[in-house]
Amino acid sequence: MSPRLRLHHLLLSILSALPTCPLDHSTPTSAAAAAAATASHHHVVTTLPGYDGKLPFRLETGYVAVDEEEHGAELFYYFVESESGDPRRDPLLLWLTGGARCSVLSGVFFEVGPVRLALEHHRPYDAGELPRLRYHPHGWTKAASVLFVDSPVGAGWSFSRHPDGYLVGDVSASLQLKHFLAKWISDHPEYLANPFYIGGDSYAGKIVPFLAQKISEDIEAGVRPIVDLKGYLVGNPVTGESIDFDSRVPYAHGVGIISDQLYETIMEHCQGEDYSNPKNAICRQALDRFNELLGESSGGHILYNYCIYDSDIDGSIQEKPKIPPFPPRECIGSVDEWLRCHNGDLPYSMDIKSNIKFHHNVTTKGYRALVYSGDHDAMIPFLGTQAWVRSLNFSVVDDWRAWHVDGQSAGFTITYMNNMTFATVKGGSHTVPEFEPERSLAMFKRWISNEPL
Repeated sequence: MSPRLRLHHLLLSILSALPTCPLDHSTPTSAAAAAAATASHHHVVTTLPGYDGKLPFRLETGYVAVDEEEHGAELFYYFVESESGDPRRDPLLLWLTGGARCSVLSGVFFEVGPVRLALEHHRPYDAGELPRLRYHPHGWTKAASVLFVDSPVGAGWSFSRHPDGYLVGDVSASLQLKHFLAKWISDHPEYLANPFYIGGDSYAGKIVPFLAQKISEDIEAGVRPIVDLKGYLVGNPVTGESIDFDSRVPYAHGVGIISDQLYETIMEHCQGEDYSNPKNAICRQALDRFNELLGESSGGHILYNYCIYDSDIDGSIQEKPKIPPFPPRECIGSVDEWLRCHNGDLPYSMDIKSNIKFHHNVTTKGYRALVYSGDHDAMIPFLGTQAWVRSLNFSVVDDWRAWHVDGQSAGFTITYMNNMTFATVKGGSHTVPEFEPERSLAMFKRWISNEPL
């Protein structure tokens, strides 16, 4: 059995352990009934397949309806309460996952969650055998309660009763998340006063500052419930600007992936060209060679072997084997199989062309921001991220310096006015906590506690 299918079977087993069905989806129901059922439907989960014994943290799962009057769309969530011992005071973090409708389980299992998959490659698996789960000592739930949400509709276990409910994009998905948060907080008033942050990486980094601005506008207008929004953080974030991808060329040159000659050819013949669709023949040939060389290693972490991901950062889907469907279950409704990232047959509108103005707007209002980059990511290189952060023209209050973990450099950082901090994480990938969990937790704990890195 392939690792992919083992993971698929594990996730199905986990789903069977989560009593999350908000409604009997086979039974017609009014929109009002759907909203009432979903708004209060959540369960605490104490055990998971593959994990020995009871979970050493509080895990809650559930569904929240986000357009019950129109399409019956519902967003699925995992809520992990802070493990620090003071969850009623600790920050509350809404965490989003990037990619093309990628499940937020990517964030739970591979990044900031309290458990990780323990795939044992040193021995063969019997058919149907599940990988094991292990406790993750560097999960971000050490410092905050984390609300993981499958968004947009169609990601993970989130679904719509009507096909038109899947017709979403950057703006509509963000507004659904705002609606989700209002309903979730209303149903969990004990967290209303907690310092609230929004976080995400990769493509979710495009959504986060826009969502922060929309929530801030509700706060200014007195729309209830009023969360205690403090700021946001984004990792290796997409902005929608060409700098995200154009910076791959100088990055690849700087780390020795391409030669001086190829770099100089691109710089000379590709100026003013769209790197994704160049019209100049010399530029096109040079970029073809560039992509060929860049593909010799993993774009997400240049020190690792090339891997085929379910989706590219821009949302396009690569060819991959389709996972066989499993028998329908009562609590899945219109969801008939689980994929880490959706296979691309659902439309999505990238209607936020650039989010840089939202970074400027939100931080100018006084909200805090952390922008961080794994320095081994060639998908959204730190060079491009550093460039657009500088383009905001904020004054420097703490100039470029190393930050440390256990007396050793863990990366480099600079802090600007308006409480914006940019940081690199040494050895970090496109998803920093995946490959540098200890350093990423140290960074997060310091920043979320208002301490300098």
